[in-house]
Amino acid sequence: MNTFINILGVLLFAFGIAVSIALHEFGHLLTAKAFGMKVTRYFIGFGPKLFSFRKGETEYGLKAIPAGGFCEITGMTALDEVHPDDRKRAFYNQKVWKRVVVLSAGSITHFILGFIILLILAMSLGLPNNKDLPVLAEITPCVQDHTVGLTAPCQPGAPAPAKDAGLQPGDEVTAIAGKPISTWSEMLKVTRDLKGPTEFKVLRDGKELALTVNVPQVTREVLDGKGGREVKEVGAIGVTWQQNFEYSPLAAVPASIAFTGDMFVNTWKGLMRFPERIPAVVKAIGGGERDLDTPISVVGASRLGGDAAERGLWAFFILMLAGLNFFVGVFNLLPLLPLDGGHIAVNLYERVRDWVRKLRGKPAGAPVNYMRLLPLTYVVIFIGGAITLLTVTADIVNPIRLQ
Repeated sequence: MNTFINILGVLLFAFGIAVSIALHEFGHLLTAKAFGMKVTRYFIGFGPKLFSFRKGETEYGLKAIPAGGFCEITGMTALDEVHPDDRKRAFYNQKVWKRVVVLSAGSITHFILGFIILLILAMSLGLPNNKDLPVLAEITPCVQDHTVGLTAPCQPGAPAPAKDAGLQPGDEVTAIAGKPISTWSEMLKVTRDLKGPTEFKVLRDGKELALTVNVPQVTREVLDGKGGREVKEVGAIGVTWQQNFEYSPLAAVPASIAFTGDMFVNTWKGLMRFPERIPAVVKAIGGGERDLDTPISVVGASRLGGDAAERGLWAFFILMLAGLNFFVGVFNLLPLLPLDGGHIAVNLYERVRDWVRKLRGKPAGAPVNYMRLLPLTYVVIFIGGAITLLTVTADIVNPIRLQ
């Protein structure tokens, strides 16, 4: 049964990727048609054609390899041959702002789709507490030594510090013993060194309250700082961490907008660190331990989706789909040919160049000769292909898996 659910999860995630690709190309199609450009073909996939149909002047279809897609717009560059009847509708004859909108529409579609996914997640399973906020999820009935069992029934006389102090689920700890607290990790570190009555300040329903918690010392297994574990006396109050936040439909919108902003920042940071993580992928292919922070391909992402489905981690599954859309959207805007961002850069260069020439009393320059940019384009394609091959290989021979 677990294997079936895992395979189903892989297929569902792969289907989600295919839908994202289809919508990316549909963004180009929709905006191009809205501006009166001629779109001759809209296909999902590459390779042999499985089927197609024509509606108006556009052929729509599906190809055998579901690893991309394309939207063919007449006259994408001035080098393309265009029938005299179509010249006014050719892409290169449109205003620059229209061209930029069409070129960026694919990435914008990914951003909209990612936001919608997060919005649905916020209203259903909840958004992750990605900022490690010290918000309490549950107040346990007592705290006990690790030898008894952290989830075992409370022994007679076992202390219940958080419960007795009046802490409640949803409280956000802001200070302990006068020390400001901003993260759950920080709260754990401070609490472990406590003993006896201690003031905890919490934020509840917008108001800050001061509560006195009588912190006991109990024996627990903790990390020893050397990669191992040790048993020692630590302070514990009997609370658990809020891992996800669920929102009403009204509150979900600003929460999803804020979370989207965080994901954009993290995506950009990840892209900046991308080159330095490639050696770790090569090492993993050679049998080294696979670093969880190494890049993965759609193969690896789909396998993680299967693992998440098998373990019932649907919030993680959905969050991965949202993250994938943000990554593809941002990556596609990089100013490198043949990415959309590269075409945007060329069009903006032409606009700025012609503006400068106009100030100098000169006529507009000739369109950029894409043939001269082909060597750089081939380099980008080669590097991109090599990285894809590396990540796919690593995801097959030494994949990242959920534990």
